[in-house]
Amino acid sequence: MPLEPHVKRFLDLLAAGNPPDARSISVEERRKGLAELMKLAGPEVAVGRVEDRTLPGPGGALPVRIYSPLGAGEILPGLLYFHGGGMVAGSLATHDSIARALTNSGAVRVVSVEYRLAPEHRFPAALHDAMAAVQYLGKRAADFGIDASRLGVCGDSAGGTLAAAACQAQARMLGPRLALQLLICPILDYSRATPSKRALTAGYLIDQATLDHDLMHYLPAGTDPSDPLVSPLLADEVTGLTRTIIHTAEFDPLCDEGRHYYERLKRANIEVSYTCHPGMIHLFYGLGAVIPYARKAFEQIGGEIRAALA
Repeated sequence: MPLEPHVKRFLDLLAAGNPPDARSISVEERRKGLAELMKLAGPEVAVGRVEDRTLPGPGGALPVRIYSPLGAGEILPGLLYFHGGGMVAGSLATHDSIARALTNSGAVRVVSVEYRLAPEHRFPAALHDAMAAVQYLGKRAADFGIDASRLGVCGDSAGGTLAAAACQAQARMLGPRLALQLLICPILDYSRATPSKRALTAGYLIDQATLDHDLMHYLPAGTDPSDPLVSPLLADEVTGLTRTIIHTAEFDPLCDEGRHYYERLKRANIEVSYTCHPGMIHLFYGLGAVIPYARKAFEQIGGEIRAALA
């Protein structure tokens, strides 16, 4: 189907601003641009409680923000959330609206992680932070009011890379068993140009120039982007993974990666579901002020979280 009308108007406004090629901007400009974009999430959604804490991480204390839904009980299912931003941008603050939507729609306690960003901390720092957070929360879930048997991981965009890679590592280590991985418009293969990347290379919010910019700053020189720790779609083994929910957008260059991961997990007999949102673009779910459909998407995602962690 064509672009949804709200999405088309938004993209037309972006194009009218004649944005620079992402490869030419600094990391600081990239961070400021994402922060401005995330202001289009809409008015702040009320939740039951928000608390800032830290977890021990391999590079020092990891800031986390804990969200409890309205009417929350003492012990709830939990969702460890990793924000998007290409591993170079994003924060607890920029993705606050997404965490709030997840906690209320999914009736789940969300722990949003402020992992280390590149280029100050290049690969594998962010992944090590994500893995440490999964391990710690798996062992200390009760300290956060979370039922350890109903703990999942979630990530959007580059956060989806971290969630998928951390979930694979957790399965290999036979550590605390996760109950769910939720991947929203994830980046799962930095190494190859899929048909959706070639067809949607520019003009759909995220573009190849942005992906190139972020990867250049994320990976140390000489790192192979086809390393499964960078591109979890290319992992040698996916057996033993937990129940998985994948959401993509029809006009997202990353759409094929999410679908291919779904197909791969399906072949491995993993319990997995897949939704491609028609007429939508990358990050549509975080732009509720200009794309009202975001609310409908979170209603669906929330229902799936509740069912998975019941």
